[in-house]
Amino acid sequence: MPVLAQETVQYLNLKPEGIYVDGTVGSGGHSQEILHHLPEKSHLICLDRDPDAVRISSGRFSSDHRVRFIRANFADLDTVMQELGISKINGILLDLGMSSYQIEKSGRGFSFSREEPLDMRMNPDHKPTGDHLINTLSALSLQTLLREYGEERRAKAFARAIIRAREKGPIKTASQLAEIIEAAAPKSYGPWKRHPATKTFQALRIAVNKEMDNLEIFLHKIPLLMATGGRLVVISYHSLEDRQVKKAMVDWEKACICPPDFPVCACDKVPVFKRPFKNGRKPAQEEIQKNPRARSAIMRVAERISS
Repeated sequence: MPVLAQETVQYLNLKPEGIYVDGTVGSGGHSQEILHHLPEKSHLICLDRDPDAVRISSGRFSSDHRVRFIRANFADLDTVMQELGISKINGILLDLGMSSYQIEKSGRGFSFSREEPLDMRMNPDHKPTGDHLINTLSALSLQTLLREYGEERRAKAFARAIIRAREKGPIKTASQLAEIIEAAAPKSYGPWKRHPATKTFQALRIAVNKEMDNLEIFLHKIPLLMATGGRLVVISYHSLEDRQVKKAMVDWEKACICPPDFPVCACDKVPVFKRPFKNGRKPAQEEIQKNPRARSAIMRVAERISS
């Protein structure tokens, strides 16, 4: 069930003979909604680094001549465009959340409620795995990882608990790690609205998949890849991603960035994007009731303007 599906189509502003990209196709929910509204002579390029995602989604739309599926990281969009002979795109969606398939059926340990190997790789060809990091990082490095990528207030206590547990034997499964964190969480904080291992799993997944690095690379490249009038639509699910996206969009929108005491502009900076709305859009309560995983989603949009 794609999050903010109608809003995605609305803000992509689909046009005839346009080239659009779903940079995180997953199980194809957003792509399906886009294709329902995509003009006949327009094209949709679907990317994902997870081979299962490409296999599943391409199977859903194999008969639609307007769509093409490529296994690739959205951070490598410039390379994909070059290989396809595309100079500019008219719109791109990034849904930075996990797909239901990855959580429930991938078998890679993304869910703390499952007895699965603590793999956590979206691209199974890359290293390291989640269990490698958990079993080899120092206490200080684990603490830093949990604090920076999980914004976990109890990072120090949880890192120590992980170190103690792995002294008895390697931590191999998702449920094993979840039990360690749950045991280390202060009981006075319960009952918890969400599992105490939620932020730990978020931090580990981000580190394994280099999610923040990939997003930074993408945001650096996208102004040169987008046609004038093209729209970038990003849906994020935690504050780290949202802050990074918002900062980039605010910077793109700025003109002069010289110090305020400069008598005249010396930077020659011009705006390259404008935002249709300043504050992020969140799902309506009705959507959250139908799809609880949408509750933390926030959408930001920027439109490429001539420079």
